[in-house]
Amino acid sequence: MSIHLRATCWRNVGRFYASRIADYGELFSIELEQARAQLVREVIALIALAVAALFSLSFLSVAVIATALGTRYFVHVAWGVAGVWVVVCVASFAVVRAQRRPARSFDGLREELRNDLETAREALR
Repeated sequence: MSIHLRATCWRNVGRFYASRIADYGELFSIELEQARAQLVREVIALIALAVAALFSLSFLSVAVIATALGTRYFVHVAWGVAGVWVVVCVASFAVVRAQRRPARSFDGLREELRNDLETAREALR
């Protein structure tokens, strides 16, 4: 392949990417908005779940301790409830750490860039 033909190919690839840069920007802004909306929904849902779980489990714990108030096992029940809470806390921390997975945002943009790179590779062959 001659130098002139090689330069023409590179110029065509450069024009192709220059024409696509606006599309990339638009796709990026769309996917950014979608990722932001999804994050807001998930955060609100997690906060609501955490508050509801905290209140319900707190009242359940108080009810269990209050039930044992007049018995000789009162101290044991109170420490048992506290121990269960520690075990739940450690278990939930372990589950959260085990489920760390990367966010799958911007898949559309990534796929478009991958397709365009493949097109550029084919054009330069």
